[in-house]
Amino acid sequence: MTRFTQPLLMMALAIFTLFGMRLPAAQAAELPYLMIMGEDGDMDAVPRDSRVFRRVLNELSETMNMDGFDVYDETAITLDDFAQGRSRRSDAELIDIARAVKRPPIDIVVLFEIYASAERLDYTTKVRTRLSGRLLDVHSGRRLGNFEIASPRNFRAPVNCNRECILETVGNNARLLARDVADVLVQKLGDEVDYGYNDQDDDFATDDKASQNGGTPVARRAGNDGCRGRAQDVFMNFRNFTEQEMLDMEDVILAKFSCYIDHRPAATFGRTHEYVYKTRLHTGKLKRNLVRALEYLGMPGRVTYQGKEFTISKVNKRRSRYYNDGDKW
Repeated sequence: MTRFTQPLLMMALAIFTLFGMRLPAAQAAELPYLMIMGEDGDMDAVPRDSRVFRRVLNELSETMNMDGFDVYDETAITLDDFAQGRSRRSDAELIDIARAVKRPPIDIVVLFEIYASAERLDYTTKVRTRLSGRLLDVHSGRRLGNFEIASPRNFRAPVNCNRECILETVGNNARLLARDVADVLVQKLGDEVDYGYNDQDDDFATDDKASQNGGTPVARRAGNDGCRGRAQDVFMNFRNFTEQEMLDMEDVILAKFSCYIDHRPAATFGRTHEYVYKTRLHTGKLKRNLVRALEYLGMPGRVTYQGKEFTISKVNKRRSRYYNDGDKW
């Protein structure tokens, strides 16, 4: 190393230390786990075991995968626990399967349906294809968007087109339609996932003006919270909490938890309280915040999580009811 190179290297290191290390660590949005499933419960829809169905499935998967989403194959992740090769499945069966998958836990299911028909005329064969798709939050049941597209009226096939020819023509047509549907669904997913700005690498949100004035952290609000990611409905079950302890817990959630949107009580049974909590926070970070909230309040307890449902169990200590009036003979 020359005598000129060493000072330049030290200067670059100093600049990186002064400016680069002060930049906040950007945190990407929590990408949902997707699974694409075909609806063929309607006897007029194209069945799941059709080549047309598989071509549309592959096109949807490829488009979403190339756009950066994690798409999982239904057969691969349900091979051990569910019967394979079933057709004409109802919506209830599809949603139940998606909810039951835990490795990985599916967040959003993409449901699509194909309708096709051919009208033979003396001079040509008119082929009609319609493809619809929708996005469904598996755990909350919230619809995230839907779209439908049909083939143009001038889509034709040869006049003597047999069954094999019809299947290939419908498949080519449906594959092109699948690209359009996938593009729309990707845009709708992008609106959900890429909301807002990058979240800062902290566990608690801090209002800028309040921080400058020495104030305490306050809850972030949707639309102006600096958080990124889709709004998620998380279910929280608090066990062994009195009413006063739940008030204290709610105060901590409102004042300390980042990416907060809304929460509302769902049910209360004695010392069991159920809440629906809406947030843009990572689930892993939310679990850590709940553990820290118990520690902050001085409450021993445990936090467990499965399928967008948190269970916060407070460990109660035995209360002593013996009265001690000092030392007596």
